[in-house]
Amino acid sequence: MSDCLFCRIVNGEIPTKKVHEDERYLAFEDIHPQAPVHVLIVPKEHIASVAEVVEEQAELLGGLITIAARIARDKKLDSGYRLVFNCQKDAGQEVFHIHLHLLGGRKFTWPPG
Repeated sequence: MSDCLFCRIVNGEIPTKKVHEDERYLAFEDIHPQAPVHVLIVPKEHIASVAEVVEEQAELLGGLITIAARIARDKKLDSGYRLVFNCQKDAGQEVFHIHLHLLGGRKFTWPPG
């Protein structure tokens, strides 16, 4: 999608600090971090929201979690980290391209807000 911020990042039109890239996924540092470690992991395939996911995309979404776990290990987040999908506007989704937030490097509280 030409007007999708994350598609433009995936296509190299907007520079970002990459943490991981392969043929299906891109992970990069959030420009407005909410924790010492705040990485966004996106599939290169455009899917607007978790609300649109179909069963055939389960493996693609599982890959987001696998990559998040690998990055957490690489960043030594041994004491814990949080994974977050915001789904739709009322839940805080601002960019309508599925993305998983990996947050770590500080203690988190519950409920999150």
